[in-house]
Amino acid sequence: MTVQLLRRKFTVEQYHKMVESGILTEDERVELIRGEIIEMSPIGTKHAACVNRLINLLAQLLGKRVIVSAQNPVTLNNNSEPQPDVVLLKPRDDFYATAHPQPQDIFLLIEVADSTVLYDREEKIPLYAEANIIEVCLVDINAQVVEVYQQPTATGYQNIKTFSGGQILSIPGFPDVNISVNEIFGIEF
Repeated sequence: MTVQLLRRKFTVEQYHKMVESGILTEDERVELIRGEIIEMSPIGTKHAACVNRLINLLAQLLGKRVIVSAQNPVTLNNNSEPQPDVVLLKPRDDFYATAHPQPQDIFLLIEVADSTVLYDREEKIPLYAEANIIEVCLVDINAQVVEVYQQPTATGYQNIKTFSGGQILSIPGFPDVNISVNEIFGIEF
């Protein structure tokens, strides 16, 4: 006899109440994905360095034209609130103090991955497409490539390109700003 296990799904509101009541703490590395609370992988040194490098580069290149948000929540819908590594947000006077950013607030979302490449590619990126995030980058530390996902639909991204050493990426909404793959990985020219 096969036993069917039931899963309890949570809404973003319920998830926030768990933090408010102390069931979850703000220091726990978890995110809400499709109603499930997912424990996030520990951050290794290469991952941390890449995120720091991206923050530094993007802040220098874009200045006050964006808010560079690092490893903070974005609310995609009623049951998903991931914490992407880097997000370029539309500027807002309150810096999103009244609510987490939503898809319409996002210029670019970046996931940096070493041990979670498949999970990010197969679970999180389709979720971002469903939420209509215009452009997502997956920075694959192991392969030293950047996958760029554009043209979201309910079934995934229609345009996927892979960039490697020496190639240049443009930033959506900012045609005057480019960043090289070498800069992302800290490779000297």
